[in-house]
Amino acid sequence: MKVVLQKVNRASVEINNKIKSEIKQGLLLLVGFENLDNHEDIKWLSKKIVNMRIFYDNKGLKNLSLLDVGGDILLISQFTLHASTKKGNRPSYSMATKAEIAIPLYKSFIKQLETDIGKNIKTGEFGAYMKIDLLNDGPLTIIIDSKNKI
Repeated sequence: MKVVLQKVNRASVEINNKIKSEIKQGLLLLVGFENLDNHEDIKWLSKKIVNMRIFYDNKGLKNLSLLDVGGDILLISQFTLHASTKKGNRPSYSMATKAEIAIPLYKSFIKQLETDIGKNIKTGEFGAYMKIDLLNDGPLTIIIDSKNKI
């Protein structure tokens, strides 16, 4: 699993010219699944994300996690995170998991994040054409790959 994590002051997702979901302070997560991903990857990534100390404390230090600040999550599926650009100019997405496997993983990731954060998260729509609007805070953007745990 690959996740692009962006700390945001606000973020929203639009589908068919309508806002589907929006958040204030928190994290915009773009997630892509590959063929070897499993529930252990989901558990590890979720814990890593909600406990990552990337929010400022009252001394101006990044000592607080999403849990500490009570922030929200907007989760967007994005298979293009597994694009291979080694050959030619057209990306290959052969490493991205097919929908019949990715959708259950996506749903499981939603449930795990909700369990770990202790509240519902916001989402896009799997497989839909989406427009994402965000105000990146920092900017702070981190890429996390569950295959690079060590």
